[in-house]
Amino acid sequence: MQPSPLVRDHPDGAMVTVWVVPGAKRTEIVGTHGDALRVRVAAAPERGRANKAVVALLEEAIDCRMRLAAGAGSRRKRLVAVGLTPDQLAARIRQLPN
Repeated sequence: MQPSPLVRDHPDGAMVTVWVVPGAKRTEIVGTHGDALRVRVAAAPERGRANKAVVALLEEAIDCRMRLAAGAGSRRKRLVAVGLTPDQLAARIRQLPN
């Protein structure tokens, strides 16, 4: 299987890079942004609301527990899909509607 540029190995599972657009009209996954998964969230980027919205969106879409690993104060974040291999995470990302 061709490795995905979005996904990397992590000791707790697999890591995905995400580009977040906070304060959007809708919360949705909209494709890619370079080497990152592009996500829009309606939540404002204050007091961690956008971060929580991103984690909740990806947990539901990928059907796996997610946790923020890096980028809490940035649009570019890294999230860990706990318990998934990089191949499993990449396959689930490919199945997402775009």
